[in-house]
Amino acid sequence: MATLRLFAAAREAAGTGRDVVPGPTVGAVLDEARVRYGEGFAAVLATARIWCNGEPAEPGDPVTDADEVAVLPPVSGGHG
Repeated sequence: MATLRLFAAAREAAGTGRDVVPGPTVGAVLDEARVRYGEGFAAVLATARIWCNGEPAEPGDPVTDADEVAVLPPVSGGHG
């Protein structure tokens, strides 16, 4: 069960910034997150960068309980 960290639009779509999600790979963790958080989160995830333990990650990368998967949506300006 990896720790999932969500930032910016991903955090807003999911309603949380942190969760513990089961899955043997980065892709499996993200698939479970899509199920938990729904279509709005899935839409953000489609354009987000995914990192594992501070390094760019691929869906097939294995994860363990000690790993942290981060979802970093593209940054957009224009607030205010």
